Amino acid sequence: MITPPTPLLDYNKFFKYSAQPSNAEQYLRDYIEICERRYEELCRNIINDMNQYGLSVVDDFLGMEKGLQILNEVHRMYAAGVFKDGQLVNNMKSEQDQRTIRGDKITWVKGIEQGCSNVGYLINQIDAVICRANTMKDNGKLGDYIIRERTKAMVACYPGSGSHYVMHIDNPNKDGRVITAIYYLNVNWDTKRSGGVLRIFPEQTKSVADIEPKFDRLIFFWSDKRNPHEVQPAHRTRYAITVWYFDANEREAALNRCKNINQAGPSPSPNSNNVNSHSDNSILLQSTVNANVTLASNLQQTST
Repeated sequence: MITPPTPLLDYNKFFKYSAQPSNAEQYLRDYIEICERRYEELCRNIINDMNQYGLSVVDDFLGMEKGLQILNEVHRMYAAGVFKDGQLVNNMKSEQDQRTIRGDKITWVKGIEQGCSNVGYLINQIDAVICRANTMKDNGKLGDYIIRERTKAMVACYPGSGSHYVMHIDNPNKDGRVITAIYYLNVNWDTKRSGGVLRIFPEQTKSVADIEPKFDRLIFFWSDKRNPHEVQPAHRTRYAITVWYFDANEREAALNRCKNINQAGPSPSPNSNNVNSHSDNSILLQSTVNANVTLASNLQQTST
């Protein structure tokens, strides 16, 4: 049996599109410029929101794929049993009282631990936004602060069954925290059925802001008395990752107060613990220049 000859491939068709170096370089420059503009716009929107409302909401921060990767890491951490009951600054209250005030379970991560690379990526991207907004020209109230440190990331789970957190202020005693950043990981969240709304009472607007804990949503707000807030009862498992950013001057003053109290001899009052409540979690911000383009390319939209 004679096998027919194999047809010759026309290799010319594989070279239909040329990649001239000049074109490739120009494309890359244009792409970086577009990303930079979007990144600049995001930071400018956050600055304007913080000036006007004291809070800002960014939707679709990293995109579905990256958000799901982060959520999977959080699920694995929760399954491993590393989450503990959230604590109060004043530990004089009973265990039952604490659960009445806050019903979340938490764990603290740097983002460099094994199995936390995607959480680390998220932290890096939030750092990039904060550092950029804090150093931009005409950045309003953000320009009043020097932000060089932040806490570790607090990964929180509200396990449903009406778990909540009563109204409180993150930084009532000038411990240095100036900005609270929260990232939500709740796919297809239905507030009417599942509750879990973050209700903020912004001092400067004299109104109420109800923030749904939607998947891939990032929010910022001032951490001090300008923004009392509460987590309303959640009837479905609710995940969030929170990072607090310190003002260098206020943080230094707080640590000095704590040092002076400890040197004075008598035990400090329970409320004074608030000064040092996050000292063990303080982390110097690293350079985030390389994260800027990555962040901008993942931004899909912002919501103000």
